Order: sequence, then structure tokens, then C-alpha cells
Amino acid sequence: MDDNSQLPEQDFTLTEQSQDATLADQPNERRRFLQGASLATITALLGVSAIPFHKNMAAGLVPIALAEDTEGNAALGKEGLTIHNDRPVNAEPAAHLLDDRITPQSRHFIRNNGNPPTSMDVDTWTLTIDGLVDNPMMLSIKDLKSKFEVITRQLVIECGGNGRAFFTPPASGNQWGYGAVACSEWTGVRLVDVLKQAGIKDNVIYTAHEGADTHLSGKAGKLAISRGVPIKKAMDPNILIAFEQNGKPIHPMNGAPLRLVVPGWPGSCSQKWLTRIYLRDIVHDGPKMTGTAYRIPNRPVAPGEKVDTKDFVIIEAMPVKSLITYPATGQTVSNKKLSIRGHAWAGDRKVKEVHVSHDFGATWQIAKLEDPANEGAWQHWSAELSFPLSGYYEVWARATDSEGITQPFAISWNPKGYLNNTFHRISLVVA
Repeated sequence: MDDNSQLPEQDFTLTEQSQDATLADQPNERRRFLQGASLATITALLGVSAIPFHKNMAAGLVPIALAEDTEGNAALGKEGLTIHNDRPVNAEPAAHLLDDRITPQSRHFIRNNGNPPTSMDVDTWTLTIDGLVDNPMMLSIKDLKSKFEVITRQLVIECGGNGRAFFTPPASGNQWGYGAVACSEWTGVRLVDVLKQAGIKDNVIYTAHEGADTHLSGKAGKLAISRGVPIKKAMDPNILIAFEQNGKPIHPMNGAPLRLVVPGWPGSCSQKWLTRIYLRDIVHDGPKMTGTAYRIPNRPVAPGEKVDTKDFVIIEAMPVKSLITYPATGQTVSNKKLSIRGHAWAGDRKVKEVHVSHDFGATWQIAKLEDPANEGAWQHWSAELSFPLSGYYEVWARATDSEGITQPFAISWNPKGYLNNTFHRISLVVA
């Protein structure tokens, strides 16, 4: 007798119409249904004869093959991105579309807060450096290239809300899956070099950034977003004022012709369509710097708990994370041995190890891990897995950073759904 048939079916019935609505149209209702379904029901929905390691599945675990939406849509000169919002535009690729070692422009996620500027003319663009500086400057892109050392770096940019779709109860904001992360090759000048040329006054504690994107309201002078970083972070030589992406002009939806790239911190710090950087003697309080924007509670909170805004703290370095980029989730494979690969990154730290599992976490196998191309780049990993029987499997990946912090199976809920660094899971059917 098949292992799956030995377990009793739960008394759970749905009409065909109500099941379609629950499983397709309402993701959170679908998740609740799946968490209560029996093994036989789950196996039937997966369309397989068995789940060989089902005994290792935690109670209520929803197979990733049933939990995620893998459909994609074309968006604004991008390849296969799923659009979460069109005003402002926010879109991401599926994890397998991030398999390139250097993320192509066409697969770099889009995270906008306002409307992109109507003009992105590289020849007339200027950047103002002012505030608490000795020598305020207005620089053209030509000035940046001629007056400062130009360098090229592979740098990770990740949205602070990447993974938000997997919080229960739902957190507010775009329901990002796994793809709001990228590691393109950026060319530009060091932020620290420009700030030192301007002369940093002794009382400076924070930078403030502005861009040419406009507020959705259309109100003149109202900024869509203006964030900053502590001056100590601004001294990081890996932060770039960038004017090229993968050896070409920056993609218009990724901030052309000039943007900041602040690796390891939330992507919101990497101001797009950059026009101004000014230095302040207070923590910057521009749009998306106050309230609950890019902030988390200063303590663990219960799911759904209301938290006073005074109890939120600004997100700084992003947590350790990994991604499986090959094979794509949902694949059927005929070989019982398979090569898998992906990337891992860890905010301001380095990734020390990556482990993978194919038996719902009962055992873990160490992966081969490469060093980053440079500080701020993600690290590539690979592993060979053997599958003992035909049936449904999940491959899980977890990374450990240089301080010994490992990705968790689940993290504490927070109201805005930030910093979800739980294991990446993909589904496979071995024929």
C-alpha cells in the first residue's frame, strides 16, 4: 500500500466552484485551506503518486508548489517580470530568471515610489552636493567621470520588502515573492570621494538623498521618496554614485541616468534618478524615513498586533539570505541525480556557508560556495542532489553569514512585512 493512503482523509469538502475560488483567487484563503488538508489531498493536488519524505513535513506546511504563483508578465522593456503595481510601477522576476551571475538589465526588479522623470538626458543632468559641507558643488555626469576615480563593482540591491508575500496575516505593501533582488555590475564613482571633496562638517550625522521622480499626486515640489544613511555608512567605499549598469547606460526604470547604489542595505537607500545629496546634523526625516516606512518594531510582536510608531526602528543592514535559481520550481525531472545552484548574500557581511535539503530539513548537505567578486556582491553556490524514489520533493536552501547567523525556517511577523529571510523552497517532481 502506498504510504500516502495509510493516512486518514480529513473531513473537508469543497464544491468545485468554492475550491477554485479558494485556491486561485484568494492566496491567503488558499494557504489556510492547504494548511488543514490531509496528506492524500495534498498529494492529489500536486498530481503525484507520493511524497517520499512526507513524514518530515511539519504540521501545516504548505508545499511550495501549491503556495506560490509562478506566472509572469512582460513589463516596460523587462523580460518576464510579474507586475505588482502599475502606479507606481513595481515588478519582479521569478527566481529562476535570476540565474545569471550578473543580473541583466532586463531581469532587474523595478521598485518605484513615484513617477519616473520625463527627461533623463545624460548631457544636462546635474547632481547637487550641499547641506553641511565646506564646498557645495553642482556636478554634471561628465564632471563625475573626469574629477573622480571611476570604478566598476558587482553590487546587490534588494528591496526591504522582498518576501513580503509569505507573511500571515498579510502585511501591507507590494506582495513581493523572491525576486526583488539583483546583482548587476555598476560603474560610477565612490560616494565617499565626492563627499570628501565637498568637505564634511564635524556635526554631520546623516546623508539625505533626492531624485527627479515625481510624487503620484502630481503636486509640484512634493517628493515621492527621500531617504538617507548614517554618515559612517556613507564612508563605505563600496557605495557608488553610478551612471552605468552592466557596461551600458542605466535602464530607465532602474534610475537612469544617475543613481546611488548602497549594497547590503534596503534598496530604498539607493536613490534613483539622483539629483541631490545633502548632509544633515539630524537623522534624515524625508518621505519614507519616518513612521513605519522601512522600519520594524523594536521587539518581537504577535501576528496582527498594532504597534505604536514610536516603537519602530530604521532598517539598516539586510539579513543573510539565499536563492535557488536552477532548476525552476515546479519542474519534472527524469534523473535521480540533479545539479542545483543559486546565490547567497548577507547585508554588510559575507556568507560563510550554504546548505541544501531535499527531505524537508531532516538532513542538510553543504554546498560549494564561491567568494564574492568584490565586497557587496552576492556569492554563487552549487550542489549535487540524489533522489532515492520517484515523487514530490522540495529543495530548501539556507545560508549562514560570517557571524554564524543562519537563515530561519520562519521569522517573526512585522506589520510592514520587511526582512523576510526564510529558507527559499522550490518544488520538483522526480519521474
